[in-house]
Amino acid sequence: MAAKKSVKKYVGVYYTESKIRKWRERPDRCYWVAFKDARTGKLRWERCGWASEGWTPEAAQRRRHELLEEDRTGEYKPKVERKADLLTFGELLEKHYLPWADENKRRARDDRSMYRSWLESRLKEKTLKEISSLDLERLKKDMRQAGKAEATVKHALCLVREAYNKGGAWRLYNGENPCKGVSFPKPNNARQRFLTPEAADRLLIALGERSPQIARVATLSLYAGLRLGEVFNLRWKDVDIEHGILHVMDTKNRESRPAFVTEPIRELLKELTPGLPEEPLFATKAGDPVVWLSKAFKKTVDSMGLNKGINDPRQKVTFHSLRHTFASRAIMAGVPIYVVGKALGHKSTAMTQRYSHLAPESQRTAFEAVARVNEMAKAKEVVKSIEQA
Repeated sequence: MAAKKSVKKYVGVYYTESKIRKWRERPDRCYWVAFKDARTGKLRWERCGWASEGWTPEAAQRRRHELLEEDRTGEYKPKVERKADLLTFGELLEKHYLPWADENKRRARDDRSMYRSWLESRLKEKTLKEISSLDLERLKKDMRQAGKAEATVKHALCLVREAYNKGGAWRLYNGENPCKGVSFPKPNNARQRFLTPEAADRLLIALGERSPQIARVATLSLYAGLRLGEVFNLRWKDVDIEHGILHVMDTKNRESRPAFVTEPIRELLKELTPGLPEEPLFATKAGDPVVWLSKAFKKTVDSMGLNKGINDPRQKVTFHSLRHTFASRAIMAGVPIYVVGKALGHKSTAMTQRYSHLAPESQRTAFEAVARVNEMAKAKEVVKSIEQA
């Protein structure tokens, strides 16, 4: 930026000259005013405008007097704060947050969908300062009345909260976050249903008859505990047949982990035609990586009646039930919860605790240990009484 030069006879008025813009056959001038903020003691600079836009030293001086009066009455706000007061939620999301999410969040499309479906019509035209906790409570109520799951309601509120936080971090907004006064839902959407060995075998057979590829995808989830996205992300470079390992990369928790090749997985891999290192294990007919789960899975589950008469989503068989079945079988086989959690890629054992009720033998050990301590205490008392006699 060009150096500011003071305008003679006009206290606190300055100008810079453009190297490009011309006005009346000479360099265009941009006028500025400066004054000391009485509240903070800081020197404030305010840009007025260009001479070609009608600004003169006299107009700049009048603007400085207006700002000094605002400063005297405590009404003055720096330009960045005045601009923040006018920033709407729609501008924050569309110009700043969503483009940032596209570059930094793995599921940015979910945020865009949430914005279009629920936030745009309600909040887009409101400035960030106008949105209140009550507005978000009404949003929460509307979503629940529309039958949306608690996890979906929470996603909407989390999106608003994160957008405000980013706006503050980017110095676009410096006010309160309205989410502070809102209670967030605590959804309990942990899957409870797991398949018996007989039901799992019947499902894989039925899937194979409808779609061999989906049957193989389901087999990997059932015998390796993989999420659907982790199965689709597998590349041939991740398959180490010699050492019997699948390298699971780009997981939900951004941490890689091994999945060991057991006999069912080995048989599955034999059915596939090996490709180049970067090629996916499962591809479309056009050779592109598979991204979505085929409707064949749900159709097969429905045709088998696995969800007949079940209304609780946590009890319904979904693709994720296969991963849940893997974990449940491991716990029932006596594998420690910590080991199962590592195999599943859980970041904490708290996520694996939901399976603890399936390990009755480990709980029985606790009860038996307490009983042994009690028996040992009784035995000591008997020995003590005999010695005293």
